[in-house]
Amino acid sequence: MLTSKNADIHELYEHSVQSPEEEVDFISAAYRRYNKKTPLKLREDFCGTALLATTWVKSRRDRTATAVDLDPKVLAWAQRRRVKALPVAAQRRVRLVEADVRQRSGERFDAICAYNYSWWVFKARRDLVAYFRSARAALLPGGVLMLDIFGGSTSQQTNLEPRGYRRFKYVWEQASYNPIDGDFQAHIHFEFNDGSRINKAFSYDWRLWHLNEAREALMEAGFSHVDVFWEDVDKKGYPNGNFRPRKVVENEPSWNAYVVARRA
Repeated sequence: MLTSKNADIHELYEHSVQSPEEEVDFISAAYRRYNKKTPLKLREDFCGTALLATTWVKSRRDRTATAVDLDPKVLAWAQRRRVKALPVAAQRRVRLVEADVRQRSGERFDAICAYNYSWWVFKARRDLVAYFRSARAALLPGGVLMLDIFGGSTSQQTNLEPRGYRRFKYVWEQASYNPIDGDFQAHIHFEFNDGSRINKAFSYDWRLWHLNEAREALMEAGFSHVDVFWEDVDKKGYPNGNFRPRKVVENEPSWNAYVVARRA
């Protein structure tokens, strides 16, 4: 039985939060929309366990990935559990880098992604623009920087959002939001069938950035074109996982979107 004593929080996070195959498909489709060719070189910023990077190299034999994170412990986990699980040839096409994502290395990429709202760690506009400028400099011509973002009135309220799985329950807690400066505190908890719990398995100290702020910061950083990919809904009004570029949308209490910025 899975319990708080034998569970691995990184595996729980991957299972409940990430959909790497879908992300690979979306990155490829968005890039082809602008460039009419397939992207091959990916940089995954704030990579954590590098699940996306390793899934990327598995998707095609000519793809390479660089995964960047500041945390040496999670990078060691990624090397041991994700990179080493790849075929030897694929392992050579993944590089794990312990660094600040704003650090410039000289290598350039078709696509850079900062997912799971990780870029919200930059609370000051000057720091966010500095990251966007650094990312733009690391893109090949036509390359794209891809961000995910959520919002709506519910994002500015304290709440608990549980989601059940067969062996555990994932609980997203929005602990606080300050409308004056956008300061946003959140936690992820895991609960198990035996009644045990991992409290604050992950905690986040972010600024809740709004879409218009993100778009303006990207343009200030020199991106020539910024699109918002908004999630469609099915006939019953539920999100269906299909994202399309939109200029005007109906305001909703809760929404998820992608921001795709292109280097000319």
